[in-house]
Amino acid sequence: MDLSCFKAYDLRGRVPEQLNPELAELIGRAYVAVTGARKVVVGYDIRLSSPDIAEALTAGLMAAGADVFDIGLCGTEQVYFATSHFGMDGGIMVTASHNPKDHNGMKMVGPESRPISSDNGLNDIRDRVLEPFEDAPVAGRREPLSAQPAYIEHLLGYVDLATLTPMKIVVNAGNGGAGLVVDALEDQLPFEFIKVHHTPDGSFPNGVPNPILEENRAATADAVIAHQAAMGIAWDGDYDRCFFFDENGRFIEGYYVVGLLADQFLRKAGGGKVIHDPRLTWNTLDLVAAAGGEAVESKTGHAFIKQRMRDEDAIYGGEMSAHHYFRDFAYCDSGMIPWLLVAERLCQSGQSLSSLIDARIEAYPASGEINRTIANPPEVIAAIEQRYGADAKLVSHVDGLSVEFEDWRFNLRMSNTEPVVRLNVESRGDRALMEARTAELLAEMERLNG
Repeated sequence: MDLSCFKAYDLRGRVPEQLNPELAELIGRAYVAVTGARKVVVGYDIRLSSPDIAEALTAGLMAAGADVFDIGLCGTEQVYFATSHFGMDGGIMVTASHNPKDHNGMKMVGPESRPISSDNGLNDIRDRVLEPFEDAPVAGRREPLSAQPAYIEHLLGYVDLATLTPMKIVVNAGNGGAGLVVDALEDQLPFEFIKVHHTPDGSFPNGVPNPILEENRAATADAVIAHQAAMGIAWDGDYDRCFFFDENGRFIEGYYVVGLLADQFLRKAGGGKVIHDPRLTWNTLDLVAAAGGEAVESKTGHAFIKQRMRDEDAIYGGEMSAHHYFRDFAYCDSGMIPWLLVAERLCQSGQSLSSLIDARIEAYPASGEINRTIANPPEVIAAIEQRYGADAKLVSHVDGLSVEFEDWRFNLRMSNTEPVVRLNVESRGDRALMEARTAELLAEMERLNG
């Protein structure tokens, strides 16, 4: 049996070759055998294959003796929310997020929505799939669970509704996944939503739902300009990530959104810890310190960030890849809480999104993440460290290689899944320096790659 759909943090593969109902049923049984879960939340995204895979997964969970609480069509964060809010033993979301329409997958959590990844159970579930199963003496039952009302109430608890004022916002649900939540929020907010690609459609008529790809941004940007909206928001397929466009239709790099949200949260909470990744840091460190908080660096990746947040009791965590994590959301990532907080900030400050962001881009210009295919990433990274490390103020290996000088810094790290290295460069208020160092590093990587 092909088990190549098991990855480091989740399951993802082509349907039906790598993931299909037969395997999904076995995964359900293996999940119960490994975790011992007795109450499991199951939800699924808008993909055409998702209902059948969720149905088979549910059958496997029940055959192994677990009760299944079916929350139906939803986003990944609703499985996280329902698992923690209702005190379940675990949750499984059937989704392949921003992957192509002929793919599907699963994201798994345990109690309190703690992630299940390759280092704490996912590999055990994979290995257990291959072993024979006996049905439990008493099969589990299945019941529908309406998680939406409590979830919507929780989302609205992050903002002061009395301070919100009428505002026009473009919302691009990609192929409709996030649209269901926007509709549920609409009656309780004073905002006018301009809805783009809003209707759920698992045939993905609007392409792969991944706003990080430049070719997927125009629909949101154009609608912002056409409707003179205050901002635009676009989500990926399972809407655990959201992406921002200012009132001019400009895409905002996720790095600057982390700083904005950290500042907003710390002001509301009167201090606390903020977790951030090592790729780009100076803007976040500056804003967190100014707002009376403490910044804590963590290795990139949701399993690492969530664990570090728990360890530090951090109120917020952010990655430049548009994952935002919240202590009161079971330390999980949400694609809905961030835009509510940004909208609140615009209403309370009377400022435009561009004016909030421009000063930060000017203070800490950044290259954005640049990917290069390299034959031998470890050798190239070691050579770069040898060349730049000797004169640096700081060299760190929290995640890949971070090298810091007085007025610029960079992070170079390997992909977990492909022969690619990812470069991020930033400077202190000097765009020309940042661009020159970026070009220099790319040329050096090319030379070393031969």
